[in-house]
Amino acid sequence: MDKKAKEFADMMRQLVSDVQGAPYPGSGFEPELYNIWYEHVQRNAQNCFELLEEAYPQDRSDIDKTVKKMFK
Repeated sequence: MDKKAKEFADMMRQLVSDVQGAPYPGSGFEPELYNIWYEHVQRNAQNCFELLEEAYPQDRSDIDKTVKKMFK
Protein backbone atom coordinates (compact mmCIF):
# COMPACT_ATOMS: atom_id res chain seq x y z
CA MET A 1 0.00 0.00 0.00
CA ASP A 2 1.44 3.39 -0.94
CA LYS A 3 1.92 6.15 1.63
CA LYS A 4 -1.19 8.17 0.62
CA ALA A 5 -3.44 5.10 0.69
CA LYS A 6 -2.17 4.12 4.14
CA GLU A 7 -2.62 7.66 5.44
CA PHE A 8 -6.15 7.76 4.03
CA ALA A 9 -7.04 4.37 5.52
CA ASP A 10 -5.73 5.48 8.92
CA MET A 11 -7.75 8.71 8.73
CA MET A 12 -10.92 6.86 7.75
CA ARG A 13 -10.48 4.43 10.65
CA GLN A 14 -10.11 7.37 13.02
CA LEU A 15 -13.16 9.12 11.56
CA VAL A 16 -15.32 6.01 11.91
CA SER A 17 -14.08 5.60 15.47
CA ASP A 18 -14.97 9.21 16.23
CA VAL A 19 -18.45 8.88 14.77
CA GLN A 20 -19.09 5.64 16.66
CA GLY A 21 -18.07 7.40 19.87
CA ALA A 22 -20.64 10.16 19.41
CA PRO A 23 -22.27 11.27 22.64
CA TYR A 24 -25.99 10.51 22.71
CA PRO A 25 -28.05 13.63 23.45
CA GLY A 26 -30.33 11.95 26.00
CA SER A 27 -31.07 12.89 29.59
CA GLY A 28 -28.09 14.43 31.33
CA PHE A 29 -26.85 15.70 27.98
CA GLU A 30 -23.84 18.00 28.33
CA PRO A 31 -23.60 20.54 25.46
CA GLU A 32 -19.89 21.12 26.13
CA LEU A 33 -19.09 17.41 25.67
CA TYR A 34 -21.06 17.38 22.42
CA ASN A 35 -19.24 20.50 21.16
CA ILE A 36 -15.84 18.92 21.85
CA TRP A 37 -16.85 15.72 20.05
CA TYR A 38 -18.35 17.67 17.13
CA GLU A 39 -15.23 19.79 16.58
CA HIS A 40 -13.04 16.68 16.72
CA VAL A 41 -15.14 14.79 14.16
CA GLN A 42 -15.41 17.81 11.85
CA ARG A 43 -11.63 18.24 11.84
CA ASN A 44 -11.05 14.56 11.06
CA ALA A 45 -13.72 14.55 8.35
CA GLN A 46 -12.16 17.62 6.72
CA ASN A 47 -8.71 15.98 6.80
CA CYS A 48 -10.14 12.86 5.14
CA PHE A 49 -11.91 14.92 2.50
CA GLU A 50 -8.78 16.92 1.68
CA LEU A 51 -6.67 13.78 1.32
CA LEU A 52 -9.37 12.12 -0.78
CA GLU A 53 -9.53 15.13 -3.11
CA GLU A 54 -5.74 15.21 -3.37
CA ALA A 55 -5.40 11.48 -4.09
CA TYR A 56 -8.55 11.06 -6.19
CA PRO A 57 -9.59 14.44 -7.61
CA GLN A 58 -13.18 14.65 -8.72
CA ASP A 59 -14.02 15.82 -12.21
CA ARG A 60 -15.25 19.39 -11.76
CA SER A 61 -17.60 19.17 -14.75
CA ASP A 62 -19.64 16.57 -12.83
CA ILE A 63 -19.98 18.97 -9.91
CA ASP A 64 -21.09 21.79 -12.22
CA LYS A 65 -23.74 19.54 -13.78
CA THR A 66 -25.01 18.52 -10.34
CA VAL A 67 -25.26 22.13 -9.17
CA LYS A 68 -27.07 23.19 -12.35
CA LYS A 69 -29.60 20.36 -11.87
CA MET A 70 -30.29 21.58 -8.33
CA PHE A 71 -31.25 25.06 -9.55
CA LYS A 72 -33.47 24.16 -12.54
